[in-house]
Amino acid sequence: MNTQEIIIAGQSKNPLKVKRFGYGTMRLTGAGIWGEPANRPEALQILKQCIKNGINFIDTADYYGEDVTNRLIAEALYPYPADLVICTKVGGARRPDKSWIPFNRPENLRSSIDNNLRTLKLEQVTLVHFRVIAGSDVPFKESMQAMFDMQKEGKILHVGVSNVSPGDLLTAMAMGNIATVENMYGHAQRTSIQLVHGGENMGGEEVLAMCEEHEIPLIPYFSLFQSMPRKDERIATIAKKHNASEAQVNLAWLLHHSPWILPIPGTSSLRHFEENLKATEIQLSEEDMAFLK
Repeated sequence: MNTQEIIIAGQSKNPLKVKRFGYGTMRLTGAGIWGEPANRPEALQILKQCIKNGINFIDTADYYGEDVTNRLIAEALYPYPADLVICTKVGGARRPDKSWIPFNRPENLRSSIDNNLRTLKLEQVTLVHFRVIAGSDVPFKESMQAMFDMQKEGKILHVGVSNVSPGDLLTAMAMGNIATVENMYGHAQRTSIQLVHGGENMGGEEVLAMCEEHEIPLIPYFSLFQSMPRKDERIATIAKKHNASEAQVNLAWLLHHSPWILPIPGTSSLRHFEENLKATEIQLSEEDMAFLK
């Protein structure tokens, strides 16, 4: 895998260095992000291939499955390589009907962290994103304070945020050190209103600019899921030029667009996983990037 490294929490006493191409586990679950994978051996093999290919950043959540991806990670990779960063998320939960609900009261977040520690077989979670989910009546500051409290207790090494508006990010940074931001972002999701939270535009460029200013890695989610259905002839043209797929060019664009972007494409297919890895070998020229602008 041909990719550079990125520093997480570079201003802290415990900075982390990871390859700037990770893996998101959400797609390892069954249909509807629920239950066991259709092909469990293949799911375990993908996780093992992450390590073999130099990927040392894996994104998960205990509400994927539920608990499915965490258990798969532990089964495939424990005891973990010393340089592996497992990033999880709290703030949400699933109902039996598979709907997504906020789970962000301080006692909820504490319960989720304890569950992640147990299922991942960890004594401390290296990086945790507090995920904002619409419909909550819990103030953002209250949830964030609970995260920083658990960091002080040693349950969490680094705190990040997910699905946040620019206003949320400013609030979080005023309360403590924010290591990473995980938001929807991609070639097709830069300027449009992605999600509405608190009446604010969740468009990606403003958040990316804030991340770059403060040297905070931006971890884009759904970058392929949202980009691929939106056919863009510019992407198709560059894909043909480089003898690559459109998915690979979307990932290569992320890597070239900003040194503070850490893509985490996910898939349940070993073949697609290997194709995604090849995106790190694509060298887009300045002319290519200007064309894709």
